[in-house]
Amino acid sequence: MATTPMIPPAGAGNPNLDGAAAAPPVPGTDMTGICFRDQLWLNTYPLDRNLVFDYFALSPFYDYSCNNEQLRVRAIHPLDLSHLSKMTGTEFMLSEVLEPHLFVFRKQKRDGPEKVTPMLTYYILDGSIYQAPQLCNVFASRVGRALYHISKAFNTAASKLEKIGYVDAENESANSEPKAAKETIDFKELKRVDHILASLQRKLPPAPPPPPFPEGYAPPSAEWEKRSDNQQPEQLATVDPIIDQGPSKRMKV
Repeated sequence: MATTPMIPPAGAGNPNLDGAAAAPPVPGTDMTGICFRDQLWLNTYPLDRNLVFDYFALSPFYDYSCNNEQLRVRAIHPLDLSHLSKMTGTEFMLSEVLEPHLFVFRKQKRDGPEKVTPMLTYYILDGSIYQAPQLCNVFASRVGRALYHISKAFNTAASKLEKIGYVDAENESANSEPKAAKETIDFKELKRVDHILASLQRKLPPAPPPPPFPEGYAPPSAEWEKRSDNQQPEQLATVDPIIDQGPSKRMKV
């Protein structure tokens, strides 16, 4: 097992006065933007489930006030569950392992042998240590990204609709011209249509003759038709349906 790192001093110097490095963030705060990697340690020791906790203890994510540190001081493996279950307070537990690429640590608060409350999650991916974002932050990021794309789509659609409205306005202004100018007759076009209709009529076959009259039917002559047409309106005009029927045919009231 690797040597237990020394506990950092309680007070840190002012970097503006003595040139010392800035103190790392307090463990437990949002450090999702921090990545820790010690290439010298990785070149010296193998990264497996027995030594991975010592490597994790070198990172700024480690909390020296946890129960695991007390076991390290007593030369007990810091991930020994038989000892951790008898203690109360903050502890780190190795939850998932995929040697040698992935190791997941869960920071939790233990209130009893079977009562623990998860707090934060850290993972080691190919030697680099990260803090996993909380679920609420993941949802907020996904929703924010979706809203961004939706807003961008609406802006694109609005810009296209504005162009369509501009074209429609131009069409309406063009349609608002006097109707008299649009309804003027083009005699050249009229002659052209007449010429096309006449050419089509010449191409059509002649109309067939009418069918013959049935036997015994005598068609009326033209003189008789003219005479009947001239006499029928006069007869209808001289007949009054009430006066000429006489008093006997009138309705009694």
